[in-house]
Amino acid sequence: MSFVFQAGPALAANPQSPGADVTFADLADLADSAPMVVEAQVTRMTRLGAERAPGLAPGIGRFYVEADTRALLVGNSPIGESLRYLVDMPLDSRGKGEDLKDQMVILFARAVPGRPGEVQLIEPDSQLLFTPSLDGKLRGLLRETVAPDAPGEITGVRELLYVPGALAGQGETQIFLNTKDGSAASITVRHEPGRPVAWGASFSELVADVTQPPAPETLEWYRLACALPEYPPQGANISQGYDAKRQAQDDYRAVRRQLGPCTRNRS
Repeated sequence: MSFVFQAGPALAANPQSPGADVTFADLADLADSAPMVVEAQVTRMTRLGAERAPGLAPGIGRFYVEADTRALLVGNSPIGESLRYLVDMPLDSRGKGEDLKDQMVILFARAVPGRPGEVQLIEPDSQLLFTPSLDGKLRGLLRETVAPDAPGEITGVRELLYVPGALAGQGETQIFLNTKDGSAASITVRHEPGRPVAWGASFSELVADVTQPPAPETLEWYRLACALPEYPPQGANISQGYDAKRQAQDDYRAVRRQLGPCTRNRS
């Protein structure tokens, strides 16, 4: 039996096991790339010999897996009651992989044309162990991802502009972002005398609501925290005058700090 499998780059010698904790950014990365997200229960695992799994890093094994489908969370391709796939997993000191028989897993995959019941993982290790908390987090993320007003994928910072207001200490910085699909995306930072600096993001033509910045572990937060560079690109700051340029730069850096790091645990 032959299988379609795109191994991609060899995994690191000490990758995360399928039971290792994944961050929200890890999940969002996978959800962004997967045409199909499936929950399944493993019924059989067989390690392939080295001759059938070339190019693996030391300490990694490739396994043929059979599983029963439990839920199709995302995907337009038909899927049967059972499925088959290949997955790369770390080996222990005895050269054995973790036994997942009867365990629930979450697969980020694509259908294989002309091979009913067979799926291909989008990455060699894009199989996660199911937990109720992971399931809840993933389902919430997927609902955001498929919503009609889902925020677009950010590809860069186009412009930032600070305009002072009529009063001392008053002003506003607009940060305009590029997106992969050409949809609107911007950040507004507002200064009012005697009030804390407020900011918010908009993924439409509407002005951002500065009273509600994106909450951590939401799709809006992920789009910003995992795409915005630490500093805007040279030439993007079109504010007029030294003080205005410096304020726009400071506002950008303040937003970047408040978003926090985009932490990833997967290889």
